[in-house]
Amino acid sequence: MEKNSRQFDTVFTGILCGLIIIMSFVPFLGFIPLGFMNATIIQIPVIIGAVMLGPKRGAFLGLLFGLTSLWKNTTAPNLTSFVFSPFVPIPMLAEQEPLFIRILKCAFICLFSRVMIGIVSAYLNSFLKKRRALPASVRNMACGAAGAITNTIFVMGGIYFLYGEAYAGANSVNVSLLSKVISGIILTQGIPEAVVSAIICGAVLKALGRLPHKM
Repeated sequence: MEKNSRQFDTVFTGILCGLIIIMSFVPFLGFIPLGFMNATIIQIPVIIGAVMLGPKRGAFLGLLFGLTSLWKNTTAPNLTSFVFSPFVPIPMLAEQEPLFIRILKCAFICLFSRVMIGIVSAYLNSFLKKRRALPASVRNMACGAAGAITNTIFVMGGIYFLYGEAYAGANSVNVSLLSKVISGIILTQGIPEAVVSAIICGAVLKALGRLPHKM
């Protein structure tokens, strides 16, 4: 049984890795258009993996998500890609920061934030499992929402504290208004993404829960 469990974990991790890569690089597949914004759903395989496989594999899947984001922002940069990739110059800055400093900053925003999706989701799932009166569907949806919120808060918080002035300049926003802009993004994008993530994770985890994968 233990051998079968390890085999399932390895195979399922590989499937989730493939989903993350496909969703990251196939246009529009990793996003759901909501009219006023695009909700990111690439974090969903990370959350599902964390809930089913634990924090270590969840963190690994989050790291893969971050690496795909780093690659995309480096090879096909947009206006604010400099916050995700140390190899994209900061706009309107004559003297660029040392590469080592850029690597540390981008590693936090692009990689660490995504690793935390898996860790938070896995440990929240373990915590909620001890509340036996809580239905599994509610627990799964809570993990889905928490994973998405973790991504939003760490990414936007990192941008605010590490690249605040440059991010404001790139978006033609007065620095004094940056906190309001960041808060607005967290509310208008973070909440819908959390709702979408909760619904999809709840449905997928409910279906996967019926599989005799540990037999």
